[in-house]
Amino acid sequence: MGRKFFVGGNWKCNGTTEEVKKIVTTLNEAEVPSEDVVEVVVSPPFVFLPFVKSLLRSDFHVAAQNCWVRKGGAFTGEVSAEMLVNLGIPWVILGHSERRALLNESNEFVGDKVAYALSQGIKVIACVGETLEQRESGSTMAVVAAQTKAIADKVSNWAHVVLAYEPVWAIGTGKVASPAQAQEVHFQLRKWLHDNVGAEVAASTRIIYGGSVNRANCKELAAQPDVDGFLVGGASLKPEFIDIIKSATVKKND
Repeated sequence: MGRKFFVGGNWKCNGTTEEVKKIVTTLNEAEVPSEDVVEVVVSPPFVFLPFVKSLLRSDFHVAAQNCWVRKGGAFTGEVSAEMLVNLGIPWVILGHSERRALLNESNEFVGDKVAYALSQGIKVIACVGETLEQRESGSTMAVVAAQTKAIADKVSNWAHVVLAYEPVWAIGTGKVASPAQAQEVHFQLRKWLHDNVGAEVAASTRIIYGGSVNRANCKELAAQPDVDGFLVGGASLKPEFIDIIKSATVKKND
């Protein structure tokens, strides 16, 4: 099948010029598996994108944390996909639960954003995931299927989409979905893609896990057959991000 392991670092709303320089230096000096084994993308805040891109090693790439749903114009405070293209930013994170919850981004709005970014040639890390209430009421799959369907309704070519499953109850809380819980949702998501989009898309689309991933739990999570990598939050600002990148080698032994 050959789904290349993918590790994304979401820096969220963190960093000063000095801190960013320090993080990039740590990344640049790290010994990690080759690009054949793992794809690494880091996502600094907008204001640091060109700075990070200019300093970062060539085998790692950068992602924006968001972009506007259509062409730029009178949308104060927004950043358009065209601007990211102009800066040579190859990736964007869309639909993160923090934006869904805090800024009321609906499934449909996220689907439109994903489609527009792809139409401009930007690759997308599209996030889905359920809250604790939704998990406890047994509606996890219904929720993530609806979120995925809103993307599938607008997207015909999945070649440049990475799907990130991030259970909201595990983001920044220190709670982690157990490897079995993560595998179960990833398996069901892949099955949903198989049944609703197509077998080829299901087999080739990378489904990555996010939610308090760290040095201690990454290898066991990486060993799950349907976990194709990680979207890392807090730990991506620390040296342990290197250990998480290295967990890609778990897949080589399959």
